[in-house]
Amino acid sequence: MVPTAQQFDVVIIGGGPAGYAAALRGGLAGLNIAVVEKEKVGGTCLHRGCIPAKEFLETASVYRTVIGAKEFGIAVDAPTVEFAQSQARKQKVVEQLWKGLQGLMKKRKVTTFIGTGSLGADHVVRVDDGTELVGDHVILASGSVPRTLPGFGVDGKLVLTSDEVLDLERLPASAVVVGGGAIGCEFASMLSDLGSQVTILEALPKILPGCDKDVADVVLRSFKKRGIEVRTGAMVKGHTPSPDGTSTTVAFGDGEQVTVDAVVMSVGRRALSNNLGLDGTKVRVDERGFVEVDEYMRTGEPGVFAAGDLVDTPALAHVGFAEAVVIIDQILGDSVVPVDYSKVPWCIYCHPEVAFAGLSEEAAREAGFDVVTKKDPYGGNGRALIVGEPEGVVKVICEKGPDGKAGRILGVHMVGPWVTEQLGQGYLSVNWEATPQEVAHYIQPHPTLSETFGETMLALTGRGLHVG
Repeated sequence: MVPTAQQFDVVIIGGGPAGYAAALRGGLAGLNIAVVEKEKVGGTCLHRGCIPAKEFLETASVYRTVIGAKEFGIAVDAPTVEFAQSQARKQKVVEQLWKGLQGLMKKRKVTTFIGTGSLGADHVVRVDDGTELVGDHVILASGSVPRTLPGFGVDGKLVLTSDEVLDLERLPASAVVVGGGAIGCEFASMLSDLGSQVTILEALPKILPGCDKDVADVVLRSFKKRGIEVRTGAMVKGHTPSPDGTSTTVAFGDGEQVTVDAVVMSVGRRALSNNLGLDGTKVRVDERGFVEVDEYMRTGEPGVFAAGDLVDTPALAHVGFAEAVVIIDQILGDSVVPVDYSKVPWCIYCHPEVAFAGLSEEAAREAGFDVVTKKDPYGGNGRALIVGEPEGVVKVICEKGPDGKAGRILGVHMVGPWVTEQLGQGYLSVNWEATPQEVAHYIQPHPTLSETFGETMLALTGRGLHVG
């Protein structure tokens, strides 16, 4: 132990979702906890990710609603987008949540140190202002930063990552979004809805890789109908700014190019492990920068854990929350169940929304399962028609039983209106390894969007009401 160091039960490097969740859970249990955070607690999710991005997507939703108001008998003047006002509203939401989080951490008696923390031998954490802390346990949760590609240096004007997009005061008239995954599709959807001309360039054969094909196809059709050009199998080669620096020409594919006002890089994130130190420890970092852990989030150094985007698990805030619970419950000596990453819920907030848990049909077949599937559209759902959003589908993938009927539910995949708010019962069904016969007993309130999920389950039993 360093004689001058401050002693804690747990020292956490990083105040993002995994870090602050560990602090809150441990503080509630009476542990003496320190958090080292280089900026503001809440991390990327609160300040440069989930919350601000969804605020802008809600702005897009409101704009779509106003534009479509005439269909509901509401006469309005042609709306305009004042994006600076949306930016101010976004910041107000973020500030309110940040202040609430700070207050909660103070209530739980968590001590916060502002700075960059690094770990050395004997659980000594050094903050870059010279402060030294020692924890009986240490949690590494320093998060991640956006990635870019060679030839696309981020300048905040022509080439942007999610960080820069979320700070814009006005939107570009045209943009290329490089990457058609969850983040790329969210930004493309938002920019298009608010008036930008958008092109998505995705290197893989389809957008939303990892999603069930039937779900991704619904999003693709919607994007094309709204004027979003989607190019798959498109490798970007670089870009050439105009002489006046107001636009740039992106080269891709086999000699193709497109000229736009901005390039939005949405090619994933990299673990922020390069400043962790780790000299004199047995903590190992792989070639991609992820800290190596076992299923209980333990590193190679006794008493040192890692969680969140720093480890090679789904880069989702709620996964970081779950990993924090696993760690703190171990420290407390409680019973622990590791996170089952094959069944975590995923939500993508483009329009139409996407939500799923468990295996897609393709993944289930690749895993060797004989499957029974059923999909039903929202077009026959009363509430979907009422709100004017009949586009979408619920798809359920089941293991085929010995009798050829649908057995254990392997996956629930949804695309359509507010499916991110509907996934709960699908997630429970997958995680409890329920069967359609069991889930079909759930009574779905009427009229609701969730009835489509219930109807799909009823149909899998062979006795659907409103669907075949």
